[in-house]
Amino acid sequence: MRTTHALAVAVTAGAVVGLAAPTASAWADPSNIVAMPSVIPRGGQLTVTVDGTACAAPGSKVTSNAFPDTPLHSMNGGTASANPRVYHHASPGAHSITVHCGSGGARKTLTKPDAFTVIHGGVRGGLGGSSSSGATGTDMAIGGALVTVALVGGGVFWMRRRSENAGRGI
Repeated sequence: MRTTHALAVAVTAGAVVGLAAPTASAWADPSNIVAMPSVIPRGGQLTVTVDGTACAAPGSKVTSNAFPDTPLHSMNGGTASANPRVYHHASPGAHSITVHCGSGGARKTLTKPDAFTVIHGGVRGGLGGSSSSGATGTDMAIGGALVTVALVGGGVFWMRRRSENAGRGI
């Protein structure tokens, strides 16, 4: 009798947890906003990714004061994305992103403060002309002169040793 009672309590508790889990996850929908790149120049294009099944619904969008409202498109399962273009007149600094997921009375919103930063110029992208540091013309001239002196000095040393060995009959 006690075993039957304990089994009934365990089954009831499992059912409560099983039914409450989808409801709890729906409360957290949408759950995450990611903006890439996190630093972008004016006029650049962002990729905003949002986790949440409600964001795949028609009418879902991302908003910010740095770009126009842009619709979200379903990627897979519970993820959606948008590709807004930052205004050319956007103010430099950190900007927030708000997502509006779903439609009608079931619409859910989530805001990520300081999701990305707008900068005034271009983003420094690495080598290939985008770097302002490196060898100048003067550096190249000094380096070339040092290589020339080394070659001449090595040649003189080699010729001198060769003439010494020739004098000994080797």
